[in-house]
Amino acid sequence: MNATTAQTLIGIDVGGTFTDVFAIDQRTGAVSVHKVASTRGSEADGFFEGITSAVAHFSTIAAIIHGTTVGTNALLERKGAETGLITTAGFRDILQMRRRDRPTTWGLRGQYDPVVSRAMSIEVPERTLADGSVLTRLNEEKFAQAVEQLLSAGIESIAVVFINAHANPANENRARQLLQDLWPNKHISLSSELLPEIREFERASTTALNAYLQPVVGNYLRTLDERLNENGFGGEFLIVQSSGGLMNAETAAQTPVRTALSGPAAGVYASAYLATQSGFNNVITCDMGGTSFDISVVADGMASLASQTSVDFGLVIRAPMIEITTIGAGGGSIAWIDPEGMIRIGPESAGSTPGPVCYGRGNDRPTVTDANVVLGRINSSQPIGGQLQSLDRDAARYAIEKHIARPLGMEVMAAAEAIIDVANALMAGAIRLVSIERGHDPRQFAAMPFGGGGALHTCALVREIGLASALVPRYPGIVSALGCVIADMRQDFVKTLNQPLSDTDPVELQSLIAAFSATGSRQLREAKAEFSEIEVHSSLDMLYIGQTHSVDVSLQAGATEKLTTASVLSAFEHRYKQVYGRLLDQAATAIINLRVTVVGRRPKFDPAVLAPDNNHTIEEAQRGRREVYFSGKTHQATVYNRLQLPVAATVTGPAVLEQPDTTIWVEPGFSGTIDKQGNLIVSRTK
Repeated sequence: MNATTAQTLIGIDVGGTFTDVFAIDQRTGAVSVHKVASTRGSEADGFFEGITSAVAHFSTIAAIIHGTTVGTNALLERKGAETGLITTAGFRDILQMRRRDRPTTWGLRGQYDPVVSRAMSIEVPERTLADGSVLTRLNEEKFAQAVEQLLSAGIESIAVVFINAHANPANENRARQLLQDLWPNKHISLSSELLPEIREFERASTTALNAYLQPVVGNYLRTLDERLNENGFGGEFLIVQSSGGLMNAETAAQTPVRTALSGPAAGVYASAYLATQSGFNNVITCDMGGTSFDISVVADGMASLASQTSVDFGLVIRAPMIEITTIGAGGGSIAWIDPEGMIRIGPESAGSTPGPVCYGRGNDRPTVTDANVVLGRINSSQPIGGQLQSLDRDAARYAIEKHIARPLGMEVMAAAEAIIDVANALMAGAIRLVSIERGHDPRQFAAMPFGGGGALHTCALVREIGLASALVPRYPGIVSALGCVIADMRQDFVKTLNQPLSDTDPVELQSLIAAFSATGSRQLREAKAEFSEIEVHSSLDMLYIGQTHSVDVSLQAGATEKLTTASVLSAFEHRYKQVYGRLLDQAATAIINLRVTVVGRRPKFDPAVLAPDNNHTIEEAQRGRREVYFSGKTHQATVYNRLQLPVAATVTGPAVLEQPDTTIWVEPGFSGTIDKQGNLIVSRTK
């Protein structure tokens, strides 16, 4: 590869409906965006179609950064590998027992099937105590017999979870040595390597899910890597983690559980960056795609991180990841009437295949997109993505009439608006929950919609929730792909301490931080990526002794300044009071886990390259007027080519702003102004 010609950075996000591509030439700053249809079941085809739409020659690409939903879909659809579990004698049912929770709060029952069946969970004699001492060494003969039993049953991937392996991985390490001779492939997951942390169910669940995904994600990434090499690509191939950081493709193939929320995480990461660059430190991101509506809170310029999540009921993953709340309110979510005569939206979705009724691919049940088309908010003659010449508005109208309007005795337009109103209410309710529940006042936040459909609902969310305003990025439909390009590389470490603060030696704590910092920095250097700087962030999981749930206590100065027991206690009390509003006087505190994150900051492009060229006037950007139904009546809305609107241009609702990757609906009573980076700032006029 000629280093002088390999200048293009490619961010590519493969979603359920569209594959989005953001390309930037590092030499000239030229940007291009592309959308192609995703190819479910053969995602690699959509991946390569997306890249070839952006560049003529793979040799010109310096790096490809990929956000993927392959692992997420495999979990949700239960299409992972046949997986086996070998665990400590007496702990065979650790996945089945989980935390004894229920899928619905007030439900008496809840169906749950772990990804590893009980028949494929095998016990072997071994035992490590909580203090790390080995009571019983691994019985190698029994272990070999267990492996043979799994292989005879057709198991493809294996998880090894020994009790208290986080305290001492010796028995699990020996298991790996044996598996190198006994297991026919590399699909091996050890709990002490994936999650050296206390809490047996979370460690077992994370390890089992990683094993379940290894063949699926690994084969997908290997296919991409082989085809990239065949096409002459010689640059970096990186994968977005659920934390918003990056890792190389080889690491992702071995630890696919860290990619569970890869694509959405990239979108939140990009939103935080773009918002802060435009002077918005507090935003609520609203990612509306074809199948879901994903929400995340960015406060003080930082995305919220969680230590674990549940991808589906009982499928618990404990790993750093951006906090994202998902509801079934995407553009392809199907509208239906429940037995009580109420309109419901989702969770079933038409996805990209067959898609909404207006796609003309066989679906006859109305979706949110169909309602927007019928109301005139989406231009049926210019659908986004470029995959269809036009949308069938008449078919969408008939579907709404048949399934919603006629059964409820409504006019078709009123029924279409009712579908949108229900979808907006679902979104608004979810936003209130994730903001207020975490102590944030929504009135201090701006909405930041992205994805193909988010900008159609911007004004409704501002109006219903009472948000301060909204910031619509220059290219809302490819924000997740843009996030891939600007994401940083990241290495995460955790060590369980599980001891009272009074028994903790601050010097030893600081030594652990320094050791993890050195290891992470070395791993980043080995990645051979370009970094503007390397940062170290450390934190503690702490609680009052006797409690179950901990709070995360930041020790940002822990790697460079001297720690003391008093400084750690002060940091804990500040965080605890921030979360719960008060302290527990006289109660002793404990440290459960130490966490260290080493971040390699990649060079960022200037968002100013996204700004309009100002070669057009607002009058030149106008594309006429169109009838749009809103609030029970028809309005004459001005239509604009959004990408031709110059900086400082202001549009007043009712208005429709169209661009290849999305459509923006500005309601009456709202206006939007283009800022210097090309964002549309939407606010109330009355």
